[in-house]
Amino acid sequence: MNYEIIHTTEYDYSDPVSVSHHVVRLGPRGLPRQQCVQHELQIMPPPAVTSTRTDYFGNTTVFFAMQGPHERLTVSARSRVSLIPASLPNLSETPPWETMLDRTKLPLDVVEFVFDSSLVRSSIELLAYAGPSFPQSRPLLEAVGDLTRRIHDEFTFDPKATTVATPLTEVFKSKRGVCQDFAQLEIACLRSLGLPARYVSGYLETVPPPGKPRLVGADASHAWLSVYCPENGWIDVDPTNNLFPSDTHVTLAWGRDYSDVSPIRGVILGGGEHSLRVGVDMVQLGER
Repeated sequence: MNYEIIHTTEYDYSDPVSVSHHVVRLGPRGLPRQQCVQHELQIMPPPAVTSTRTDYFGNTTVFFAMQGPHERLTVSARSRVSLIPASLPNLSETPPWETMLDRTKLPLDVVEFVFDSSLVRSSIELLAYAGPSFPQSRPLLEAVGDLTRRIHDEFTFDPKATTVATPLTEVFKSKRGVCQDFAQLEIACLRSLGLPARYVSGYLETVPPPGKPRLVGADASHAWLSVYCPENGWIDVDPTNNLFPSDTHVTLAWGRDYSDVSPIRGVILGGGEHSLRVGVDMVQLGER
């Protein structure tokens, strides 16, 4: 399946910004089942400095610096992506989840996703919450699927309930939030059990296929997680929509939590107050 994605971010400042530095992660990753056919990043006004590198997690990262006064900044990314549907293993035939607790048998680049990160902390409370989904010897992905369903059923999608700064403890208490919150909540539950899980940022198809419901999170950046399963590698999981993604999710970046993969972040000198507008349009272009 082929998609075109346009992601536009606009900042308006009440006072001129004299200098600003920004880091952008808006280029879709190249993966065995995902090919970025075309990607173009437009920045207005044109930056004085730009550079591209690959970060620690393999995400394409663009740095740019604005060194002249400006009262508006627009960052627009246009991408074309080709997706092959994911092949999901039989959930009941995956290994018992306890086999993942022996870290000596895990690849080193997987083990690092077992530990706490700046925004995702394991806890006794989250261990207790996850526990009913993980009885002894239950197949790993069957247990993960049950935890995903419970988060979807027991938490309410509410864009007004949280911000990027809302602590996970508050999300867990209020049982309200957005895709970022639910992804980090499930990651924290899995890490509390001692299981590796990573945060994934990307996009959802804006217009669903005929006869299928529109998924929550379209028309904006989306977030989900991946859990490591022996012999199958990393398996994507979307608690916001209670599903294992196949061919409607485009991956931008992954890391330990949101702070590793935020689409745009930066520092500015001046600017006063500012307003922010973000628009995402993901359109299906047809079969491969």
